[in-house]
Amino acid sequence: MPFDANVVYRLVDEVPAGEAASYGMIASLLPGVTARMVGRALGHLPNGATTPWHRIVNATGAIAPRPSAAGQRKLLLAEGVSFRKNGFVDWSRHRWRGPSPRWFDETGADIESITEIIAGWR
Repeated sequence: MPFDANVVYRLVDEVPAGEAASYGMIASLLPGVTARMVGRALGHLPNGATTPWHRIVNATGAIAPRPSAAGQRKLLLAEGVSFRKNGFVDWSRHRWRGPSPRWFDETGADIESITEIIAGWR
């Protein structure tokens, strides 16, 4: 079965303003999806898409070095996301807490399994 980037976009849409998630956090909630696949999907968002790609950073909270890095940081700051002195997202204040009940209803994901995964996020 081919990879459907729309499942990534739908989950990234769940990350609210003022919070951030890692590529791995998103991938951990989608069976068969890797962090690299999440990054690729976000890198290929269609023009005009409203998916908040800027809320996804690497596992340490760093913004990946690329031409849009300064813009990504600016967008996060505008939403109230703070950064530590090392330039990484302050996970203790802005780590995404997981998807909404609506996402569970729409996807049929098992809430107990997802809750266990989220409990393991560091």
